[in-house]
Amino acid sequence: QVQLVESGGGLVQPGGSLGLSCAASGRTFRNYAMGWFRQAPGKEREFVAFISWSGGDIDYADSVKGRFTISRDNTKNTLYLQMNSLKPEDTAVYYCVTDNSAVRLTTTPLPRYWGQGTQVTVSS
Repeated sequence: QVQLVESGGGLVQPGGSLGLSCAASGRTFRNYAMGWFRQAPGKEREFVAFISWSGGDIDYADSVKGRFTISRDNTKNTLYLQMNSLKPEDTAVYYCVTDNSAVRLTTTPLPRYWGQGTQVTVSS
């Protein structure tokens, strides 16, 4: 079955940077779109970023545009999220997600497959 394992979370000061990785297994990684969601304490899960199977189509939530960069390496079955200029409101558990489409990732309903999540805390 599909397995997604995130890594790279931690504590960072406001204005700092952090990089997340997601190792995928269980099916042909390069055939499917991938994305990142996050969930802050007391809030619902929200979309962060999306990347199509080839990396040719990318989208971001307005709240992270210009600060976050999503990428993928189909030779390593790995998804990445580079986060710069971090703010306290970026504090959340970050999830790697995927579904059964090469070019689309829905927010309603939520994607089918999720990793276990990695905590990102932005605080001084």
